[in-house]
Amino acid sequence: MKKLKIGIIGCGNISSIYMENCQNFEHLELVACADLDVERAQSQATKFGIPKAYTVQELLEDSDIQLVINLTIPKAHAAVCIQALEAGKHVYTEKPLAVTREEGKQILETAKKHNLLVGSAPDTFLGAGIQTSVKLIEQGEIGVPIGASAFMISRGHEHWHPDPAFFYDIGGGPMFDMGPYYLTALVSLLGPIQRISGSTRISYPERIVSSEPKAGEKINVQTPTHISGVIDFASGAVGTITTSFDAMGGSSLPPIEIYGSEGTLLVPDPNTFGGPVKIRKKGEKEFVEVPLSYGYAQNSRGLGVADMANAILNGGTYRASGELAYHVLEAMHGFHDSSDQGRHYQMESTCKRPDSLDVEQEISQ
Repeated sequence: MKKLKIGIIGCGNISSIYMENCQNFEHLELVACADLDVERAQSQATKFGIPKAYTVQELLEDSDIQLVINLTIPKAHAAVCIQALEAGKHVYTEKPLAVTREEGKQILETAKKHNLLVGSAPDTFLGAGIQTSVKLIEQGEIGVPIGASAFMISRGHEHWHPDPAFFYDIGGGPMFDMGPYYLTALVSLLGPIQRISGSTRISYPERIVSSEPKAGEKINVQTPTHISGVIDFASGAVGTITTSFDAMGGSSLPPIEIYGSEGTLLVPDPNTFGGPVKIRKKGEKEFVEVPLSYGYAQNSRGLGVADMANAILNGGTYRASGELAYHVLEAMHGFHDSSDQGRHYQMESTCKRPDSLDVEQEISQ
């Protein structure tokens, strides 16, 4: 079997699941990892049996590496992606694709210039939960989709995260932190977005960290922490979304609901790969849970990398694409722009709705 040689840049918390899962796919060969803290890279290399622990520059200079997984902090996504592309390597980055639209465009333009591919998290929409939901819509189980609602409502990260400040900096906030999961899921279910309106606020300009090791530190909030928006999809469906770090009592609202002419579909948390998926058809009194019809119900981060690697090795398309990630990035900015300017935001980009998986375990393992 042909294998794609992979290097990971960024050896923080999320790197462990990528390092574990990449080794579950026969066509991926994880050969190196790198971090600004070389000792951290060495620790992860030892833990997961990765042959080489590098500095970032050393990894970029390794001609054997064909694809770089970029797991750096959001502010560094664009710079690292562009460096990797300029070094002749395909790139798959954690969400979001970039902090600004200008950076996102630059990534895609650089990839096009060098005839390379760009992919981006989240790939949770390839999991069993959302893929089952996609298939139900494609099969007409809820009729014609006419609307959707999405809710990601929490009390913020300073209560549990060891270093929460960047969640409240430019490029952070609930929309840029969690919006990629919800918007990517909605696009995979209903197709691309045409127009957006939004309202935003900073409810608490200062946050006090209560988690260790930085308990007591103050955070000056630099980005909106409560965002509500309306989404007009090109298909004609109309959706609403609320993302918040300001609900100190939490929320009981469902993550995503899709409303159709013949029924309603409850879609599972798009930050997970599994279920449950529930449906209630017109005339029925209760929601019924639907068995998941695909694999990848557990934490399968790296699935998007595996799908992209298939396209690199064998040709064809892949689903967690740079174009999809840029469309979502533009939409996230669109909510903020709409609020700031007091008008609708008309999307400039579009993308193809990602192909659904055809059969269980379609992506080679």
